[in-house]
Amino acid sequence: MTARVLIVDDIPTNVRLLEARLSAEYFDVLTASSGPEALEICDNNEVDIILLDVMMPVMDGFEVCRRLKSNPRTHHVPVLMITALDQPSDRVKGLEAGADDFLTKPVDDTQLMARVKSLARLKSLTDELRARALTGQQIAIEDALRAMDTISASGGSVLIIDNDKRHAERVQGYLSEEHKVDILLDPADAVFHVSGAQYELVLVSMSLGDFDPLRVASQIRTVEQSRNLPIILMADDGDKPRVVRALDLGVNDFISRPIERNELKARVRTQIRRHRYAMELRQSVNNTIALAVTDDLTGLYNRRYFDRHLSVLLGKAQAQERNMAVMILDIDHFKSVNDTYGHDAGDMVLREFSARVKRNIRGVDLACRFGGEEFVVLMPDTDVLNAELVAERVRQAIAEKAFDVNSSRPLVVTVSVGVSFIESQADTPETLIKRADLALYRAKREGRNRVILDAA
Repeated sequence: MTARVLIVDDIPTNVRLLEARLSAEYFDVLTASSGPEALEICDNNEVDIILLDVMMPVMDGFEVCRRLKSNPRTHHVPVLMITALDQPSDRVKGLEAGADDFLTKPVDDTQLMARVKSLARLKSLTDELRARALTGQQIAIEDALRAMDTISASGGSVLIIDNDKRHAERVQGYLSEEHKVDILLDPADAVFHVSGAQYELVLVSMSLGDFDPLRVASQIRTVEQSRNLPIILMADDGDKPRVVRALDLGVNDFISRPIERNELKARVRTQIRRHRYAMELRQSVNNTIALAVTDDLTGLYNRRYFDRHLSVLLGKAQAQERNMAVMILDIDHFKSVNDTYGHDAGDMVLREFSARVKRNIRGVDLACRFGGEEFVVLMPDTDVLNAELVAERVRQAIAEKAFDVNSSRPLVVTVSVGVSFIESQADTPETLIKRADLALYRAKREGRNRVILDAA
């Protein structure tokens, strides 16, 4: 995944070092030597992540961060503060200024890259949600931005997963003044526990005996109710390689032992505030987009909405040289369902089909009903390998379980899938759809119930 990164530091040597590291990983890099210059760049450019030095003349990094987070145009841009300061109070000050993370010089390359990639994923998801809101006549995004000013990070519901009871109770004591905090001593029950409660954050110890903390975190992510639940790891110095791996896998944050009370509180507040903002965006999108852009039967977006949104995201992907895929799905032999079982049964199939598609695509993917029994999924930042994985998962989800249509026996339904990808700057929405359609026709000709990729 590529992203545009702004490096802000008044020491040219530091800027060049960071620029070289990021450019080697194919990030697009902008640089600024002062706080005012950074603010001006952010006002005039689309920036995905900001690496911000603290100690600068005229305006220090804390003030720059506060201004970025108070500006509706930039408040959602992740800020990673990098500084020689190493006191917990400095980290707390940075987090309370709105920073999304905090690294101490000299910066370790692997940790820097893991953090940047993690924040790039966060920014990509936030951008997609904002773009959906903007497509819906900007009503949802305006509501969400107003709500951001009033979002509180207190009164959260937190789960601690730690088989060391004394350590868990100490952490619970740090947070219980501000939040409702539960303790789970048996990591084996983690998935059951999070799926049965409305938690806003999970703290996972890296010392779980026979249990792999990364597996515990990944299992939490597999449950629909907790797929977007923030996770903070509590790690020892020797856990660094696994922490880097965890951040690369999508864990939100970590804190090192011995845990400093104020730093823990600040990191927890940051994650809960971010989670509530994302939930507010989702709810706003769901509640305020007009019925004119949704399909009454399935609840998915309709062709009109898809055409408009595809144009927006295609232009952005081409401008930033990002991947994007379009998946077209057509229910096999659907006419015979209506002819044999009636249109009411056909409607039941369409509704259940849509629900299965939504459950098996990713959070950033956009599913729409294209018309009749044909559906389309728009997949931002998606290469051939990942597109094939998602498409195959959807195909299996349709075929592996029969559909209940209130008949004497459940109905077996399959789907044919065609997928196309951005190939050049000359691509248009029409060419992407045409190539996906051709791939779909091939899937039909070759026996149906299969995925065909139109990959260059």
